[in-house]
Amino acid sequence: MSESRTPDTPDMPDWEKRFRAPRVSLPDWAEDAPDRSLFVSNATGTYELYAWDRATGGQRQATDRPNGTTDGVLSPDGAWIWWFDDKDGDEFGIWRRQPFAGGPDEPAVPGLDPSYPAGLALSRDGRTAVVGRSTDEDGTTIHLARTGTGSTDTDTVEIYRHRESAGVGDLSHDGSLIAVEHTEHGDAMHAALRVLRPDGTTVAELDDTKGGTQELGLEVLGFAPVDGDTRLLIGHQRRGRWEPLVWDVATGEETDLALDLPGDVSAEWYPDGSALLVAHGFEARSELFRYDLAARELTRIPTPPGTVSGATARPDGSVEYLWSSAAEPPAVRSTTGAVVLDPPGMACPPSVVVEDAWVEGPGGRIHALIQRPAGATGPLPTVFDLHGGPTWHDSDSFAAGPAAWVDHGYAVVRVNYRGSTGYGRAWTDALKHRVGLIELEDVAAVRDWAVSSGLADPARLILTGASWGGYLTLLGVGTQPEAWALGIAVVPVADYVTAYHDEMESLKAMDRTLLGGTPEEVPERFEASSPLTYVDRVKAPVYISAGVNDPRCPIRQIDNYVKRLETRGATHEVYRYDAGHGSLVVEERIKQVRLELEFAERHLAV
Repeated sequence: MSESRTPDTPDMPDWEKRFRAPRVSLPDWAEDAPDRSLFVSNATGTYELYAWDRATGGQRQATDRPNGTTDGVLSPDGAWIWWFDDKDGDEFGIWRRQPFAGGPDEPAVPGLDPSYPAGLALSRDGRTAVVGRSTDEDGTTIHLARTGTGSTDTDTVEIYRHRESAGVGDLSHDGSLIAVEHTEHGDAMHAALRVLRPDGTTVAELDDTKGGTQELGLEVLGFAPVDGDTRLLIGHQRRGRWEPLVWDVATGEETDLALDLPGDVSAEWYPDGSALLVAHGFEARSELFRYDLAARELTRIPTPPGTVSGATARPDGSVEYLWSSAAEPPAVRSTTGAVVLDPPGMACPPSVVVEDAWVEGPGGRIHALIQRPAGATGPLPTVFDLHGGPTWHDSDSFAAGPAAWVDHGYAVVRVNYRGSTGYGRAWTDALKHRVGLIELEDVAAVRDWAVSSGLADPARLILTGASWGGYLTLLGVGTQPEAWALGIAVVPVADYVTAYHDEMESLKAMDRTLLGGTPEEVPERFEASSPLTYVDRVKAPVYISAGVNDPRCPIRQIDNYVKRLETRGATHEVYRYDAGHGSLVVEERIKQVRLELEFAERHLAV
């Protein structure tokens, strides 16, 4: 098939331009030095952290590693950039820091051994850090580190420890209170909250999992940005979806905002603590509001139709936000009307708009997002691109991967199956125990609709996805072998039992929640949900790509699955790359997409 070209670079197809075009994240700014910001960009061909002095306009690349860096935090005083240093994407490492203006990196907390990160909060003066760690040996530990001006004068004290997963939520404005999200009750999908003093003693607790259901979660959204203010903004699920409320941890008073919005709602404080910046997500789109706490008034902040994937209120009252739609590339905008960051270089080509489909399924109405080549009529070769998570959702936002398939003549269907977020707590929680199988029931219902509606050619259906989507791909080609012409699985779970034993501890906790125990305790559930169980039923050619340093979907369990394909003589290809759960290198990502497109071209008559 032909690939589209643009006049300025006639030898480069649009799908490659979408990956190569410079991108920037929403800038994070220092609370007490708002002219100092930190953002992520792929300007050099690898996603790295950049320091930006808004007063002078100067920008500086702060990190430079072969496999990229995206996990970074600016200290509230604007003096330091903290960034997480792992090895080739394995997510196991230590925090380092460097001066905002540049200089050598140093271990931020020398007394702490490497671990998986479990949250970080920094004090306004940059001298105190609350560091969360997760390891297979210790579970979760949280440490209070008081750092000096150099890398050696650091006093570190452990203030929390538990075998189950937990994380640092926030540090109060004056540094006297620490909010922790924890799952000591054993349900990794629904956290409870505890507020500690710096010495580790408990100030307050809030636990919505009590009462037998263990199906109501809480999340920390942030302390009020005022010294001495003991109000903590939290998210709750008491009415069947995520909503914010204000909890005074000193008095126990809860102020329910009861916003009259149909979807999931999150929020953060305006810098003076008088209002909240509210983000509302509903049916794969999102919008912003300002909520005045004194007047209890909600005012819409105009944004274009599509998805706001991040927003922040600035000290002058303006709001900066990262926006995109399926058709329009992302841009960092401001309510002042300005484009906040406009990276130089190649412009990102647009794609096609997304259409909505609602399909009746075994667990209720399923929302699917459809993209097709402009002017094309069906039946078309169709790619079912399944999102990861599973607690995530596809939205009307820009994605270079689906756009590449559309450029090559395919329709793309993305399914917000049960387990997805954004459609209420019951929809997200529905996949317990019959993990994978429930999601695939919804995928099958949408597949049947796509064929009966005339959109999809039943002989040319591709199942694909990354992470949990890759897992569902392998499970789908095994449990629904007649339904799919090809399977393309990216960083998948392939052998659930081996994956459980090799993955990072926080994911073990999630698997125990989803399946109701360990492989030894509920072997029948792990067997029923494992792609390896059905590998001998696979008929479609299968393509698998995997990172050799992946702590989430480790390589050994993928190798076990591939060996079974090899024993059968089944048609398959495997690509292994030297990184973790995905790649932050643009050329590597383009290579992976090109290999997927070529695999489809070889095995599917388009």
